[in-house]
Amino acid sequence: MELDFDKAGNGLIPAIIQDNVTNKVLMLGFMNKEAYDKTVAENKVTFFSRTKNRLWTKGEESGNFLHVVSIQSDCDDDTLLIKVNPAGPVCHTGTDTCWGEVNRSDDFMFLKELQDFIDKRKEEMPEGSYTTSLFQKGTAKISQKVGEEAVETVIEAMANNDERLLYESADLMYHLIVLLTYKGYRLEDIARELKKRHK
Repeated sequence: MELDFDKAGNGLIPAIIQDNVTNKVLMLGFMNKEAYDKTVAENKVTFFSRTKNRLWTKGEESGNFLHVVSIQSDCDDDTLLIKVNPAGPVCHTGTDTCWGEVNRSDDFMFLKELQDFIDKRKEEMPEGSYTTSLFQKGTAKISQKVGEEAVETVIEAMANNDERLLYESADLMYHLIVLLTYKGYRLEDIARELKKRHK
C-alpha cells in the first residue's frame, strides 16, 4: 500500500480498528509511518500516541493486544481499516469498545464461525477429529449422515418435542455444512441461491 501520511499535514492517518469476528468497531487511533511499519512487522496494532508523543502498542501494559488479521486502506490511501482479534477489552475504561458496547457477535454470526472452523478442519485434517473422520469417508457417508439427521429432525417435529427438534436441527445443520464444505461450497453459496429466489 502507498499510504499518504502527509495529506493531513501532521504525518498521521486514522486507523479504524474492527473485530474480525463480530465486525464491531472497537476503537480509532492514529498511525505515522513508523507505527504502521511496526504493526505490519509484528502483527500487533501500534499507534502513534498524540498525548505521549511516541509509538504505543495497544496492550503493552494491559496485555490486551490487538492481533492483526488484515489491513486495508481507503480509496484515498489516507485512512486504514484494520481487522483484529482482540486479546481482551479494548478501552482503557475496561469496556470491550471505546463506545462502551459489548463486543459479541449475534447468534446468527456463529454460523459463519462454524463454517470457518469446518473449512479449517478440511484444510488441516487433524487426527482424532469427528469432522476429519467425515471428510475421510467422503460424499456417500457425509450425505448419509445428512439424511439421518433430516429424518430425526422430522420425527421430533412430528412428535412436538421442541427441545429435541432444535437439537436434531443443529445436528442436521452441522452435517450439511460439512457436506457443502466437502463439495467445495460454503453457507454463503446457499444464501446467494436463496436471495436469487426471494421476491
